[in-house]
Amino acid sequence: MGRPYIKLYGEERELVVMLLVDMSGSCGFGTTDNLKKETAVEIASILAFNAIRNSDKVGAILFTDVVEKYIPPKKGSAHVWRVIKEFFTFEPRNRGTDIKNAVQYLGRVLRKRTVAFLISDYLSADYSFSLKIASKKHELIGILLSDPGEFNLPEKGILPACDMETGELLFFDASSKKTRQQFESSRVVEYNNSLEILKSSDIDCIEISTADSAADALIKYFRYREKKR
Repeated sequence: MGRPYIKLYGEERELVVMLLVDMSGSCGFGTTDNLKKETAVEIASILAFNAIRNSDKVGAILFTDVVEKYIPPKKGSAHVWRVIKEFFTFEPRNRGTDIKNAVQYLGRVLRKRTVAFLISDYLSADYSFSLKIASKKHELIGILLSDPGEFNLPEKGILPACDMETGELLFFDASSKKTRQQFESSRVVEYNNSLEILKSSDIDCIEISTADSAADALIKYFRYREKKR
């Protein structure tokens, strides 16, 4: 499959591109052809390929509730293939999510201003302030992952649902319209709260569902960004 070519901001100078990729348990969810994790890996791979084609340096931070892998930014095709292989083969030790910790880690390991893509479903707590601090130092762009199945319950009577990060088993009376509406409402509120945190942190957000074309969503964003500039 061919990869789309995206010139970041139309700049000619060398950039450092960092890819912060959420590898937590919740990204193992999916009701379409792709899991959220698979969509995240596709997004990160497209951005990595384009960084190299732009002669930029590219690095990665793979995180759960801890930073599990740090790949320092470098140039060259051999390096980008190593990064992409890591995306597809990496097996995280933990299942939780801590965006605050990942963003703070970025600030510690990279002093030079970077273009940093934070690819996550943002099912994490207490990360707003860290985003605001990081966005003052780096060009931080949020990529908010979702799956259509997260926003509704199938009408199937008593439905067991496992929290993919804690392992807790929950039960929903999916035959109840009220239960289904409450579930949908709470998930929409949670999703919109993530959008609001990114907006209040002065961070651009690209919304990508597992049902979407990741390449099309990225191209659409960068065309919009270029026109705005």
